[in-house]
Amino acid sequence: SGSGDAICVFDPGGAFVRSWGADFRGGAHGLSLVREGGDEFLFVCDCNRGVVQKTTLTGEVVLDFRWPESSGLYNSKAEYKPTNVAVVPLGLTGLDGKPCSQAGHIYIADGYGKSWIHEHSAAGEYIASFGGPGAERGQVSCPHGIGIDTRQPTPRIVVADRGNRRLQYFTLEGRHLGFTTEGLRMPCHFDQRGPVLLVPDLEARVTLLGEGDRVLAQLGDGINFSLRDRPRDQFVAGKFIAPHNACFDAAGNIFVVEWVEVGRVTRLRKVG
Repeated sequence: SGSGDAICVFDPGGAFVRSWGADFRGGAHGLSLVREGGDEFLFVCDCNRGVVQKTTLTGEVVLDFRWPESSGLYNSKAEYKPTNVAVVPLGLTGLDGKPCSQAGHIYIADGYGKSWIHEHSAAGEYIASFGGPGAERGQVSCPHGIGIDTRQPTPRIVVADRGNRRLQYFTLEGRHLGFTTEGLRMPCHFDQRGPVLLVPDLEARVTLLGEGDRVLAQLGDGINFSLRDRPRDQFVAGKFIAPHNACFDAAGNIFVVEWVEVGRVTRLRKVG
């Protein structure tokens, strides 16, 4: 449209509806859709400006998260480069059937900055930080993606620990629970549909994990990540190059966003 907007909205048939977010141009990274009762909101990360905002679907800012200066982990805002956000669903309950004390809490992954994960209240107030750079239990290297995994009776945080080439699981309090490495190269982010965890992998494929993180399928394995900087006429039909994010739609189809020359969005139609 020539507006310079970074966020575009399309209808189910692919027709352009509207755009907004010129301030995010060049830095827009994570984009999460969250339902709160009958309303829907977006959480948008700008890794260049160190900005995380909660907005309406048309771009009005509802909540602006301060950079985590009070954590004491940063010398300046310039070191803070948030990549993705996870929000604990409202109404989530624990094993005892009681409301989860972290319901509505927001976890921000500083994937391109100092590899910390920051917990905030539903009102946006800073609570605590965990993770930190490294390869040991509880440490992360480029926590690029983050989600709330509700596939087990006790909800947990799942982190795309991309630099360490693994998934890492944490309690909602930030305590390390375990790793998953099977079938993964450089996991980027997540979406969940029932018992299935969707994992876009930067090194040229998309993986579906089931119960116990068993590999159910690996889609579009293109092997050749180096093609991401090549001209588009060298791309191989039906093969991914650099899946950077992915999500299910309401019908179970999968949309995959790739980090290639000008970007590419692929729709995988659910057939079974």
